[in-house]
Amino acid sequence: MKIEKISLDHKEALHKGLKKDTMIAEYSFANIYLFRENHKYEVIFYNDLIFIKGYSYDNKSYVMPVSDIKNIKKDVFDDLLKIVDFIFPVDEKWLSNFKDSEFSFEYKDGDTDYVYEINKLRTFSGKKLHSKRNLLHQFEHNYQWEALPLYGDRITDAKKILIMWQEQSGLEKNDTDFNACMEALELYDELILCGFIYYVDRKPAGFIIGEEICYDTFALHFAKGLVEFKGIYQFMFNNFSKILPDKYRFVNFEQDLDKENLRIAKKSYEPDILVKKYRVRKL
Repeated sequence: MKIEKISLDHKEALHKGLKKDTMIAEYSFANIYLFRENHKYEVIFYNDLIFIKGYSYDNKSYVMPVSDIKNIKKDVFDDLLKIVDFIFPVDEKWLSNFKDSEFSFEYKDGDTDYVYEINKLRTFSGKKLHSKRNLLHQFEHNYQWEALPLYGDRITDAKKILIMWQEQSGLEKNDTDFNACMEALELYDELILCGFIYYVDRKPAGFIIGEEICYDTFALHFAKGLVEFKGIYQFMFNNFSKILPDKYRFVNFEQDLDKENLRIAKKSYEPDILVKKYRVRKL
């Protein structure tokens, strides 16, 4: 077993293996690399298998399978569970690989990803999304806007938005995802990210960055908008969902980290699927 601190040099080895049949947002090299400090990520090479070792938001150690979980034998998990608290994140449909009675399963609400049908974001239809629809219409009525692919010189404008967003938050940088988002902009092409930037009255106003997680699901890693433009988030989510190719059925807004403000915001869009991420332990 060999353990290395994660770096960009691991991208080729990890990128393909992380693309699995799951909506779970952690299965992305960009996500892992950008939040490597938060989770103290390392790469484990176990014979011809690869795992990510990290720490959860409640400071528990875990291993994340990069290799196909169906090809990992029980004795490998037994070995790994000697150095960590659990295996994570495990999709519910993978639990059949842990049939042995020696394993137990649990999940935390704060880890759960919020997933929405793309047509819901394209329309905000229905009574429960009436307020989102109103904010969208107010934005479209009150402002002259422009939506453009995020690349080249527009990255500089996105950085300006991020810096202003951080100032408006009133929080320290270590209490937000500022550093990870700034690095995403700096390594945008290298991490194979995709996004759009939004201008209001010719001023940079907001941006979205994400990537495909699986064949029908796109994950939004970052969405930043300036508060002076009322309705900017509703507009960005609506517009970006219309721009995405029709192959995508779902958009993943990721987890709420047990933070009340994030939970309220993400629930307000009425998620269609709550993707549980199981922790698998030895009894």
